Amino acid sequence: MTGQTLPMARTPLVDLTGWRGHLTALGVVAFAILTLFFDDVHSMVSIWWNSSTFGHCLFIPPLIAWLVQQRLPGLRQLEPVAWTPGLLWLGLGALAWLLGAAAGVAMVRHGALVLMLQGATVALLGPAVARALIFPLFYAFLMVPFGEELVPPLQLVTAHLTMFFLDLSGVPAHMEGIFITTPTGYFEVAEACSGAKFLIAMTAYGVLVCNVCFKSWPRRIIFMGGALLLSILANGVRAFATILVAHLTTIDAAVGFDHVVYGWVFFAIIMIVVMATAWPFFDRKPGDPWFDPQRLQSPAAQTGSAGRVAGIALALIVAAPLWLAATAANADPLPARVDLPSVPGWTRSATPMAYPWKPRFDGADHATLGRYRNADGQIVDLAIIAYERQDEGRELVGFGQGAADPDSQWVWSSPAAAPSGARGEQITAPGPVVRQVVSYFVVGGNAPTGSRPQVKIATMKARLLGQDQRAVAILISAEEGQGAHADAAIRAFLTNIGDIQLLADRSAGIR
Repeated sequence: MTGQTLPMARTPLVDLTGWRGHLTALGVVAFAILTLFFDDVHSMVSIWWNSSTFGHCLFIPPLIAWLVQQRLPGLRQLEPVAWTPGLLWLGLGALAWLLGAAAGVAMVRHGALVLMLQGATVALLGPAVARALIFPLFYAFLMVPFGEELVPPLQLVTAHLTMFFLDLSGVPAHMEGIFITTPTGYFEVAEACSGAKFLIAMTAYGVLVCNVCFKSWPRRIIFMGGALLLSILANGVRAFATILVAHLTTIDAAVGFDHVVYGWVFFAIIMIVVMATAWPFFDRKPGDPWFDPQRLQSPAAQTGSAGRVAGIALALIVAAPLWLAATAANADPLPARVDLPSVPGWTRSATPMAYPWKPRFDGADHATLGRYRNADGQIVDLAIIAYERQDEGRELVGFGQGAADPDSQWVWSSPAAAPSGARGEQITAPGPVVRQVVSYFVVGGNAPTGSRPQVKIATMKARLLGQDQRAVAILISAEEGQGAHADAAIRAFLTNIGDIQLLADRSAGIR
């Protein structure tokens, strides 16, 4: 009897068709992203939890879930597809993470996580579903803690607004940087008073309102601009009112007033004012559809199987940390010690500081600080900081690093004059004691710079290409005093110390 071999039907282990299959593939890729980059996820959530500036970010994931839920009736009418071009967005996110990790910029790494999750969604659900979810996907960017860079300029803006209102009210006042002096006392427009917290939170709130309550782009733009301007103006009014209360009563009364007005209660009042003003102009009605499923659903080009696209997505997200590990440089050694240089015309001085000062550079391999005096009686402090290599928490530039230690009594007060290729700033301590600081940063023997972005770019290049990562900071500082101008002392010292590049290279052991 002749036997026949019958073909056997192959059943896939996991059915990756339809909504259930595509969501399963998306869940696997999303889980891999969150697991592989868990340190960045943890750091981002920790910022939400511990920083009052970004506390509003805790509400954004639930809001995104609500926005998706609102779109479910239309989404059910769409058919998900695996769309290969969507992997480009995920790949861009992996590249952004690689650059952010190499440069040591947490904000870029956090943003890259969002990009990768967005790319996975686009690649595994297809362009029609991505267009239907375009706002929730975009809104996810507001989970990234950003805006700390706005604090110094907002401090100055708040100080100028406060001075404007004080002048209108007839209260005599003098402003120096972020410090305002009145007959009642000496006031600082601190970081917490800059209004950055309100501005960042208002951005997240305003963007949500623009989508939920408006259809017209001109109305959205007007609403957003007005909400942000009102936040800045209102913060200036709050700072002015605090000083005015102190002027009319006592400092203690002003502190009590500020505690009552300050915080989310103040922000809630501003939101109520904004919404009350904009209410008559809302042009999206309750029940209006978020999108037209018939218009969005169309045959997608370059579709593939969900399993294949998910596999490529996993390969892309694994490639980024593997590249960084493979190209990590073997750190070139620093000298055993870094000595302060001999400067012609200047001698080491033991004259005490008017207020103790020490710059902050966490994890530095060498940190040397010394005081110099010349024949004219000018006094300058020189700090040399050296890193064998930079890593997370061991960075030449970063939040809390530099001339003013946030855990000390020194606070940044304003920009200051500086030579080309350097960073100048004025810092202030109780007294008040005012210092000018000129900072130079050198990475891997490159030219000195005062630009923090340039430092990050040089660090990124060194880490990605396995180049020399040795980094040096040189800070030259002088106190303002009776008849002693810090700028003049720093200029005189820089004239005599010679080539900053040579000093940095010797401190790093490059030559």
